[in-house]
Amino acid sequence: MKDHLGRPLVAVTGIGLVSPLGWGLEKNWAALLAGTSGITRIRRFATDHLKTTMAGTVDLPEEVAGAEPVPAPVRVERMAEAAIAEALAKAGLQVGDFPGPLMLGMPPVEMEWPQRVALARRAGGHDHAALSKTSVGQRDLYETFLYGGVGERLALRFGTKGAPIAITTACATGASAIQLGVEAIQRGEAKSVIALGTDGSVQPEAVIRFSLLSALSSRNEDPTKASRPFEKSRDGFVMSEGAAALILEDFEHARARGATIIGLVRGCGERADNFHRTRSNPDGSSIIGAMKNALADAGLQPADIGYVNAHGTSTPENDKMEALGLRAVFGEAPPPISSNKSMIGHTLSAAGAIEAAFSLLTLRDQILPPTINHVEPDPTLGLDVVPNEARRVSGLRHVLSNSFGFGGQNVCLVLSAAP
Repeated sequence: MKDHLGRPLVAVTGIGLVSPLGWGLEKNWAALLAGTSGITRIRRFATDHLKTTMAGTVDLPEEVAGAEPVPAPVRVERMAEAAIAEALAKAGLQVGDFPGPLMLGMPPVEMEWPQRVALARRAGGHDHAALSKTSVGQRDLYETFLYGGVGERLALRFGTKGAPIAITTACATGASAIQLGVEAIQRGEAKSVIALGTDGSVQPEAVIRFSLLSALSSRNEDPTKASRPFEKSRDGFVMSEGAAALILEDFEHARARGATIIGLVRGCGERADNFHRTRSNPDGSSIIGAMKNALADAGLQPADIGYVNAHGTSTPENDKMEALGLRAVFGEAPPPISSNKSMIGHTLSAAGAIEAAFSLLTLRDQILPPTINHVEPDPTLGLDVVPNEARRVSGLRHVLSNSFGFGGQNVCLVLSAAP
């Protein structure tokens, strides 16, 4: 079983997922199809004087009311661990001796305000030299916020082979991790890969930074109605958290061991530009190029795609540019699209992996998840966004999943039904 370029087909045999809708793949999928929103008011920290006071948070069991929230890297690792464990179980593989590498997509890690304040108190001020001197010997602090540390610990926990690869490409990160895994299998370097996207960045500094960029929705009165991708009154994205892990395998290897094939990652396409730190080039060339590259890599034509899992952040600029790109690739009547972010928010570094997982379930169950909160269509976009209610279909074979990141980092995936 080879693809049109003679490369091994890449099968997905296990998926694990965590999002604001809950812990576990099927729980998330049921909530998504029901049009349930996971967006709530932020309770993790004080939001006085903040322009945005809601997010899609994933709280850990020990974070009961009043407890000190854990740092983002700890949350990232815990969600990743749960997603990988679930994916391995669904793939019928044992924990602790995985036969291939780990490709980890995660956010950049930096020390957070509580730790900085604690250091400043011990140092007697915020002088950089004093802070550096005070931090000497605090190995736990170093290991918590070391970017590659999460990957090292996950690799040890699950027994993956080789050095774990940790990558961050803004909002395309999760899709980039999948692409790395697919390409390793296609080159014959691995028979199996764990590909993962995870993010737990809902903390004060991150919320303030995105707010200063005017990127976040400020529709705080009803958080469940804040994320409105492709809708006329959309006013920004909603920050969120989560993780998704995919077990990727050489198709023949998976079939030989009797694994259930959930679907295929048929093609990957990326295209970057350096137009602006946050905005896409107005000509849409990199967005269009990423979609076309994914189709070419899959050996498919635009007419073969029956549904697009849109990036659909709910910002005025992103949704406009994505619509422009879709029409450039598919013509004036693109296939149905929808945005999972209307329900789970923008999970940032995890988004590409989470949305790839949902795309595979769309193929499995032949049902398109809705774009909720679609009150008034934006007449300038002209898209079928599967408004407000899930839609049953038949004969769906190929889905395009889009991930467009800040800085012009764009990755698109073509997911296909199992043969």
